Amino acid sequence: MGCWQRLLIFGGVSLRVGGGASVPLGGSRVLVCRRQLSGADSETLKQRRAQIMSRGLPKQKPIEGVKQVIVVASGKGGVGKSTTAVNLALALAANDSSKAVGLLDVDVYGPSIPKMMNLKGNPELSQSNLMRPLLNYGIACMSMGFLVEETAPVVWRGLMVMSAIEKLLRQVDWGQLDYLVVDMPPGTGDVQLSVSQNIPISGAVIVSTPQDIALMDARKGAEMFRKVHVPVLGLVQNMSVFQCPKCKHKTHIFGADGARRLARTLDLDVLGDIPLHLNIRETSDTGQPIVFSQPESDEAKAYLRIAAEVVKRLPPPLE
Repeated sequence: MGCWQRLLIFGGVSLRVGGGASVPLGGSRVLVCRRQLSGADSETLKQRRAQIMSRGLPKQKPIEGVKQVIVVASGKGGVGKSTTAVNLALALAANDSSKAVGLLDVDVYGPSIPKMMNLKGNPELSQSNLMRPLLNYGIACMSMGFLVEETAPVVWRGLMVMSAIEKLLRQVDWGQLDYLVVDMPPGTGDVQLSVSQNIPISGAVIVSTPQDIALMDARKGAEMFRKVHVPVLGLVQNMSVFQCPKCKHKTHIFGADGARRLARTLDLDVLGDIPLHLNIRETSDTGQPIVFSQPESDEAKAYLRIAAEVVKRLPPPLE
């Protein structure tokens, strides 16, 4: 077993490259009792639940060496969240070359960062037995995709995923970072709650297309972060408009300004608009993100403006 593999012991189950993980499946039976409670009993029960909940919430602990954590999230998959996270990280570094930036992919089931950042291989271990991020384009990156084969599905239940997230949060040697951009999985499930409750987050960026169906879930994502006391920095309206490369006619394929209407409803800002453009898709697929490969393009400049808006809204960094 290689040194990097020894780290991947989640709940006593070893991850096997190419073979997936052997996950013991156990059953449990739940007995549900229903009875009428008196007023006093009901109040006692509420107090007891409150005590248990207060004990059960994890205490937030900063990631060593990281000053500010920015999460990029979406309520629905397929809206360009990972593309936004990658280009946001690169734009933060491009806007201020004195800042060290990292990129953490916590989408355990569908990691995209390795391909988009043109990275392959397994992380090495430091002397303190922590995984060292892989580096490209000046960005330190860590992803579940570095720990499994590209075509191997991660077929895990919730507890296994939570254990993997804990390793990615706590067993990576980031060195000293000014910004850590976290690419969250879509939705509002266990991973989002685990990350939000375990580490202090400087702010969340919500990505959505202008389409009503996507906006419904984007709203749920924003409301979730508010409930766990994570500041929502604003919305990114992705795929906002398509311009024909020949006749230059503009078409709002997913609708016009839907994210702006949602932002007004939630009293949030729109950080910027990203067009639906072939160059963004092609550069992402080839592992040469547009902010790096075409920094003078209008699309790259849109990401640079969004990064500047994000920095404006961040609270003072941890020292």
